[in-house]
This record gives sequence, structure tokens and C-alpha cells, in this order.
Amino acid sequence: MGRNPDDMFGDENTPAYTIGQAAEMLGTTQDFLRRLDEAKLINPHRSGGGHRRYSRYQLRLAARAREMVDQGTALEAACRIIILEDQLEEALRQNEKQ
Repeated sequence: MGRNPDDMFGDENTPAYTIGQAAEMLGTTQDFLRRLDEAKLINPHRSGGGHRRYSRYQLRLAARAREMVDQGTALEAACRIIILEDQLEEALRQNEKQ
């Protein structure tokens, strides 16, 4: 049985957006999103045909990277900073649970 659409769209990890939609929403290029994939900041889901699909969570990371790059941070450095910030946030969440 499939998932309830209300549950899917409420889930920030549901891969719901194509690369074209994501680029348009973020005001960036598809190439920029591909570069984020190469830099291992985001790993979009692939459809059966191999097309990239992005989640809201991934779009938030991409928007943060774009903001940093627009401010002059090198793409690779921006990706590393965002990855470390995300890891720290997760570690803090885990600590709160203990």
C-alpha cells in the first residue's frame, strides 16, 4: 500500500522536486545543483529514469550554499561548512535525547 500524500508532502525528506523546479525555486542554475551533488553536500534521489529529485531539506541546504557562495565563499568551503553545521546540529539533538 502506498503512502498517504498528506504524509509525503509533510515530510521534508520526500524527494518531490525535479532539478528544474529546484533551480527555479532557488533562483540558481541546474549546474549549480549538480556541483552541490559533486561536492557531496546533497545526494538527490534518482528516479527510475535517473533524473534527480530533491527534498525540501536538500533545497534548504542548497539555498544556504547559494547564499554563502553569493557572499564570496568558495563552493567547496561553503559545502564543508554546511556539512559540519549539520553534523553539529545532529550531535546536539542526540545529546538532548540522552
